[in-house]
Amino acid sequence: MLTTLIKNFIRFIVLVLVQVLIIKNIELGRFINPFLYVLFIIVLPFETPKWVLILSGFILGITVDMFYDTMGMHAAAAVFMAYIRPSILNLFSPREGYEFGTQPTIQYLGVPWFISYSGILIVLHHFVLFYLEVFRFSEFFYTLLRVLLSSVFTLLLVVITQYLFHNKKETE
Repeated sequence: MLTTLIKNFIRFIVLVLVQVLIIKNIELGRFINPFLYVLFIIVLPFETPKWVLILSGFILGITVDMFYDTMGMHAAAAVFMAYIRPSILNLFSPREGYEFGTQPTIQYLGVPWFISYSGILIVLHHFVLFYLEVFRFSEFFYTLLRVLLSSVFTLLLVVITQYLFHNKKETE
């Protein structure tokens, strides 16, 4: 329990630092804005209570907001992502359920499951974030293109990160 808490705290710090010190400073054009910090919410343990998810999402989002100067938009998107996460997990739940004490990683449940699960969460996060940023429907298709391209790039970064930093022993 304590080691899981410490690992998640370190993951929080590392993902926020990577987001605000590296990814924020990489110019990928007007349509691609990756947000790797969402990986923190994606890989929290299955049995994480909903209130902890929402609180973690808020703290994560508001921390990123401080560096991006976005006045709560990342917090709102991260809280929405944390709120909807249990429903998405139930949608993809195996018949026998998830094993207690495990995390939803690519190594534990496989590539198709992980890409489906995290892809939906990332698209929803980006949808909320970018439409809050624009806050009008006159640029609906432009913003939708940003959501889709940024989601694909973010998902690619998430999958690469999963392969680089999660080993099989950690999930067993």
